[in-house]
Amino acid sequence: MKRVLATLAPVFFGIFVLGTGVVHGQLTASIIGWGENGYDQCTAPAPNEDFIALAAGRYHSLGIKSDGTVIAWYYSWEGQCLVPEPNADFTAVAAGYEHSLGLKSGGTIVAWGYNAFGQCDVPAPNGDFTAVAGGLHHSLGLKSGGTIVAWGWNTQGQCDVPAPNADFVAVSGGKLHSLGLKSSGAIVAWGSDSQGQCVVPDPNTNFIGIAAGELHSLGVKSDGTIVCWGYNSDGQCDVPEPNADFTAVAAGAYHSLALTSDSTIVAWGRDDYGQCTVPAPNGDFVALAGGSFHSLGLTRSDTPVETVFYATLVPEDHTVLLRWLLPGCPGVGLRIYRALSADGPYSCLTPDPLDSILSSYIDETAWSGGTFWYELRALLDSEDEILATDIRASVTVPGTLAFGIRYVMPNPATAHASIGYTLPAAWRSARLSVHDVTGRLVRRLDPATGTRGLVAVDWDGTAGSGERVASGVYFVRLDVDGTVATQRMVLLR
Repeated sequence: MKRVLATLAPVFFGIFVLGTGVVHGQLTASIIGWGENGYDQCTAPAPNEDFIALAAGRYHSLGIKSDGTVIAWYYSWEGQCLVPEPNADFTAVAAGYEHSLGLKSGGTIVAWGYNAFGQCDVPAPNGDFTAVAGGLHHSLGLKSGGTIVAWGWNTQGQCDVPAPNADFVAVSGGKLHSLGLKSSGAIVAWGSDSQGQCVVPDPNTNFIGIAAGELHSLGVKSDGTIVCWGYNSDGQCDVPEPNADFTAVAAGAYHSLALTSDSTIVAWGRDDYGQCTVPAPNGDFVALAGGSFHSLGLTRSDTPVETVFYATLVPEDHTVLLRWLLPGCPGVGLRIYRALSADGPYSCLTPDPLDSILSSYIDETAWSGGTFWYELRALLDSEDEILATDIRASVTVPGTLAFGIRYVMPNPATAHASIGYTLPAAWRSARLSVHDVTGRLVRRLDPATGTRGLVAVDWDGTAGSGERVASGVYFVRLDVDGTVATQRMVLLR
């Protein structure tokens, strides 16, 4: 399975990615800007509503509308505000000094604007990206497998991702340095270290978000505190007290910003243009971005919108793209459930909850010839689940239903696992079995005579003797007329 991830970290010259999509819920969002405004970079074009993500560059700004189009304003001498056609299906935006980047729902990156250093020439293969970031004259993309690709100006090694290039979950670009956040919560920094901007303070653990300014860096920890390091000429590394309850960070050239759990923005550092003076009323912010000398905030408004949650086919690989946005959604995370009919039963695709600000997901376990129904459920602090929307999305994947094991869900499983497989219209012998890692038969789950098409069977985690089997790795084996298919599964007690 592949998640279309939205990084929790705004990047240099300001990206905070809410993700893809369409607005779901009661509120849309407008963009408020403050600071240097000589090119109207703080003034979002009318109608200033229905935005879901934003980014800020030197003298230009960008926002994504809920329909997937990008709006860019206003300084565009290098073409950084001329969004390439087709202007559709964008899920994230980023801004460099004088160039812009957008991530499409299919995982490709589009870049435009100043390109003297190749910062707009996305390396091949241009696909499978889940996040994007822009530095001064370089660009970065995060792949779904956790690797980072960087291109453009590389005088200080800002595009040379240190080994091992793996397990990254967020990326950010500074003037001549870059940051990556590992799944372990550690930050990796590379490129110019002239002001210590690549020396992450100890303990380098428990970070959940990153941001890179011109010569300084920031990270927000899981306990809500912020750590800053690097150039501190204007106090951009001096986090105001109380240093607590922060959820996201952004960085301008010489100023820093942070979003609090109560939806207010705190800003510090250089304020010669008022880039740290957040306009009143300071509240209801859901995202933020830092430009060179201006700042942006995405704030909820009272404009009602239609509730939407839908599934579309990604034709290139027959995967299913789910899109939504849940501003103000209750809960600490989301789970996606799938069924083969509207009435269910529904099985969980994401045992590990998605962050509630994410707004897209790619189901790579769908198969040709199948029709799939999806639910979104919100996970509460009590561990109970509620429907995040009463709309169920559905999609049919074209093609012929072929022989094979289609799914094992959940995987890992703690007790029961649902095994889905397909049988041809005519077969002589069919055997479905579960084996341990040594190949020893654990349980037979053979289909009934005459069964065909899609078959779903429940394994309760017991052996043929009726005893519960131990935790470990098991293999589901399907043998139909001598043709064999297998799938690995994990059982956790």
